[in-house]
Amino acid sequence: MLLRIVAALVAALAAMPASAQTYPDRPVKIVLPFGAGGVADVSSRIIADKLGERLGQRFVIENMPGAGGIGAAEAVLKASPNGYTLGLVTNGTAITAALFNRLPFDPTADFEMISTLGTFDLVFAVNAASPYKTLIDFVTAAKVAPGTLNVGTVNIGSTQNLGAELLKSAAGIDVQIVPFRNSPEIVTGLVRDDVQMMVDFPAAVKGQVDAGRLRLLATSGPKRSSSMPNLVTVAEGGVKGYEVTSWNGMFAPRGTPSSIIALINATLREVLALPDVKQRLLELGIEARPSSPGELMTLFKADVKKWDEVIVNAGIEKK
Repeated sequence: MLLRIVAALVAALAAMPASAQTYPDRPVKIVLPFGAGGVADVSSRIIADKLGERLGQRFVIENMPGAGGIGAAEAVLKASPNGYTLGLVTNGTAITAALFNRLPFDPTADFEMISTLGTFDLVFAVNAASPYKTLIDFVTAAKVAPGTLNVGTVNIGSTQNLGAELLKSAAGIDVQIVPFRNSPEIVTGLVRDDVQMMVDFPAAVKGQVDAGRLRLLATSGPKRSSSMPNLVTVAEGGVKGYEVTSWNGMFAPRGTPSSIIALINATLREVLALPDVKQRLLELGIEARPSSPGELMTLFKADVKKWDEVIVNAGIEKK
């Protein structure tokens, strides 16, 4: 692995034009479509610090939350394509591309994909006092009494919300998906029995699970999470074919020199292989996972298609 990383770095440097061989010679900005303090922000700062250590310049996080990530993406795309302004692309960006009829940019044409950073799953949780001990218990109850059970998620069109909609269709159940403003409000609704199950990211419920107030039923990925190896997947729990995996990646504006893309990609591979980085990300529920630029673009396009189908099937109005 180390030899491959060194070889990639050497190849990237050799391919650089003279004007790019000093990159980076000043701080690099990474624009995030999320606020400070969340999982994406904390994980990005961990990675940014390590990139800075290896490339000799600070990699600075700039938070630009809101509008489905459109403003953050525009800020990156308006910057000079010189490698000094980068952006975070996520499965949420793919949802935005599926949810909006028109965007002020075309991610597949305007994003120079660099690499995925990591993947993380959703979890399905119930009140610790709930009669539903397994996911199939919940599904069975929903089939026995259609329309009587509620599932809480954050806002309509979020990964959590669409993940719940996908469960609804994949399991063939009639439940009400109830949107809340934030995760703590869903937990309150779960405790009051306003909703009987919630769908969220692990970090959002970890404290309540550790305190014994909530119980996890399943995780959404294609395989068991490394951070929760004893928790079954939704497919293992009885809903065959169900799979939702969230991911984060990095992109640059179109026209960024390929030599710079290659250098950042190679350095990210090195950073994401570090044991301390892998462990810190795993504590956030993220599995470190680099990729090639092409693999990230393929993943992005596949997710746009997937979420477009879920949005249409759920009857969610496009914007």
